[in-house]
Amino acid sequence: MEELSEIENVSLLKVDGVTRKARCKSTDPVRELKGPILAPGCSRVCPICAESLDKKKMPTLALANSLWVGEIPDELQYLTYAEQLLIARVRHNRCIVKVSSGMYKMCANAISFSNPMPKIYNVLPPPIEEMDEVLAFIYTGPCKPTKADFKRTPMLVRCLKVSKALYWLKLNHIDYYDCEISEKNLASYPEDGPPVVVDYYPSLSTNKNPESTSVNDVDEEDGTSEGPCSFVVHGLTSEEFSTKTMKTIKTIALQHLTSEKKILAIGHSETPESIYANPQLFPSMLPWLFPYGLGGIGQTEHKYSLSSMMHKRHLLMYYDK
Repeated sequence: MEELSEIENVSLLKVDGVTRKARCKSTDPVRELKGPILAPGCSRVCPICAESLDKKKMPTLALANSLWVGEIPDELQYLTYAEQLLIARVRHNRCIVKVSSGMYKMCANAISFSNPMPKIYNVLPPPIEEMDEVLAFIYTGPCKPTKADFKRTPMLVRCLKVSKALYWLKLNHIDYYDCEISEKNLASYPEDGPPVVVDYYPSLSTNKNPESTSVNDVDEEDGTSEGPCSFVVHGLTSEEFSTKTMKTIKTIALQHLTSEKKILAIGHSETPESIYANPQLFPSMLPWLFPYGLGGIGQTEHKYSLSSMMHKRHLLMYYDK
């Protein structure tokens, strides 16, 4: 790595239209960050970028190459899984979450099925009745879950947290400026339990599956005994699921989760939905990762060759982790 102060042509990283300053109220003007577009605290440059700048060429993976995402504000940090579903403007999947409880520990898994047609919301959060169409909650354990159990799952909705996130997005995210925030819908969500019906399945006092436990696994139960329970999300996509009802998908998901399958089959159609050519798709689906709606995948503004795979690798290695 070379010292930034010794690099020439850093002025190439001054680009208009790829950054935004956070706004606190609607009367604040929309402004961009001044100077070269760099990661906060950046003082060194890698050899590949240094070589590009020496040739007076913008590095392909420079943030100034329409790859700037911005720092995640407090309003969008530490959202629960259920809260993330409520603030996403594009609904792209249906989810089945299974929480397993023994006598002391809890762990959770989720399977996510792709929707045959992504839905775009003009009003957020969506009505609570719609959540049953896209979210199912299955609880297994020796006894029915209590309020204390629910608090440890990723399924609770804090209305104030959701409200702050939506108002911040409406002020700062380029895809949320015309989104209507419904206080009525938000008030209908309970804060002491999941927003959907809980299916309870009694099980033994342990949440382990004897057939899938390794010889070296000597713990009595999986998961954590205090604090938020561990949570893993899996994706399961295939043409055969696109026309099935939520009840059928829930049955398939439960069979998959309870049989401790480790491999998920991935399928895709020959012609993807046209919405997937939209660079604003990911910022609208995952606003907690793209807080300003900038830095989406597949932009025409990218200079030089930047494939979708290369962009995703860059995002997975993003400096703020």
